[in-house]
Amino acid sequence: MNLEPFFEFLNSIATALMILVAIVSLLGLVVPIFPGTVIIWIVTIIYGILNGFGTAGWIIFILLTILMIISTLADNILMGAKARENGASWLSIGLALGTAIIGTMIFPPIGGLIGAPIVLFISEYNRVKDREKALATVKALALGWGWAIVARMGIGVVMLGLWAVWAFFNRA
Repeated sequence: MNLEPFFEFLNSIATALMILVAIVSLLGLVVPIFPGTVIIWIVTIIYGILNGFGTAGWIIFILLTILMIISTLADNILMGAKARENGASWLSIGLALGTAIIGTMIFPPIGGLIGAPIVLFISEYNRVKDREKALATVKALALGWGWAIVARMGIGVVMLGLWAVWAFFNRA
């Protein structure tokens, strides 16, 4: 009994599911703290295990790893940098980031989106005793979030494109 067609069918189903997960992860990048590029990266590991890496696959996988790390760092750096640029203390930024992470885990996906700006405002207001300055810091954080979303989405699209190139060369 030849099972090769059955295994090819299963591989096709698995690849289709991986593509679906990667696309959903890309769309999920609009939510700060959502690890969409990490999920895309994990999908590419699974793809490599199931279909083989090959020389091109290893090169592309290394690039995907670098992009995933940059995306993860860019998220935190861009948000914190804009707030810091506007005068926020490192303590306030750390509290907001911690709240974003914990809030997203407890009340996904909006817990962190609501909690982080509130905590940043309260922390900065307690520090500077000026409502307008504290509010300006929150606006800067929001601007940083916006830029982080743009950066993560761009990196996610590049990652999907690289994965498509890998899949193309892997099939050839």
